Amino acid sequence: MKKENIWLIVSIVLFIGLVASMFTGGFGIKISGSGDSPVEVADKAVKFINDYGLGGGATASVVPGSSEYLKSDLYKFGLNIGGQEYTSYVSRDGKLLFPSVIDIGEMSKSSPEATAENESVEIPQTEKPEVRLFVMAYCPYGNQAEAAMIPAANLLKDKADISLNSVIYSDYATNMGGEAKDWCLDEEQKYCSMHGINELNEDIRELCVAKYEPEKLWDFVGKINDETTTQDVETKWEDIAKEMKIDVNKIKDCQKNEAESLLDEQVALNEEYGISGSPTLLINGVRYQGDRTAEAYKTAICQAFTEMPEECKTTLDEGTVAAQGTCN
Repeated sequence: MKKENIWLIVSIVLFIGLVASMFTGGFGIKISGSGDSPVEVADKAVKFINDYGLGGGATASVVPGSSEYLKSDLYKFGLNIGGQEYTSYVSRDGKLLFPSVIDIGEMSKSSPEATAENESVEIPQTEKPEVRLFVMAYCPYGNQAEAAMIPAANLLKDKADISLNSVIYSDYATNMGGEAKDWCLDEEQKYCSMHGINELNEDIRELCVAKYEPEKLWDFVGKINDETTTQDVETKWEDIAKEMKIDVNKIKDCQKNEAESLLDEQVALNEEYGISGSPTLLINGVRYQGDRTAEAYKTAICQAFTEMPEECKTTLDEGTVAAQGTCN
């Protein structure tokens, strides 16, 4: 981390701490469950920062599409100050603002000890590697991982067992202070998703496509990611499916009658492998920790073969290395 970035972070944190010390009721942000969405909370936090001034003519803005609520009772959003982006947090009660953080866990991964430990974890080789990518349908990091996996999966689909899996939460509406129907398939909250019920519905549809039209799954996922949001997916997915000649009625029937059984399988896998974040990639049961590009994914999968197939000689477009963030 550059020295100037460290001092910018420290200056902002000290400034906010000084201003916040004069208040006891937060800065106008309601607690979760009172009607404010993560986007509204992020907007109010940035308004607070700009109202009290950063100095030097600097202003803050929210990074579009970055706002979410975490299970740890924090709102998370991207904060842009003078072209620099920071991952920022607001406490659930609206009293504490953290304009930026130092992720001790991520930094520790780059220490000599951690590097040696990561390098020592080898993926076992098998005749047909089992590859599981766990995501939430609208987690931006998960979508980036899917974009990287699509060309690798299409290249190796006949050689490796590559599956798309869902990250499922329980009791999420309780943690959010909202109603079960907004986040969960059931009142008991066994099947919930971080970004709301529309995300969970899309998770289910993708599991249905994987079951009944597996050869079209990855391209369907790519189109859903490119052309829809959680707000409009319910009105757009059918046209996308029809365009791809996916049997819409079969997917609807699956979503209606098989949702719980499909989600039960995902919950069991989440528990078996300790999955809590999107994306998580397992190759022969071992967590992959490398770059999130099509070529990196292909290489990691190919190294898991006891005998590499000819397809592994194909070089895939590296594209942009996706961020190493996680929705959890």
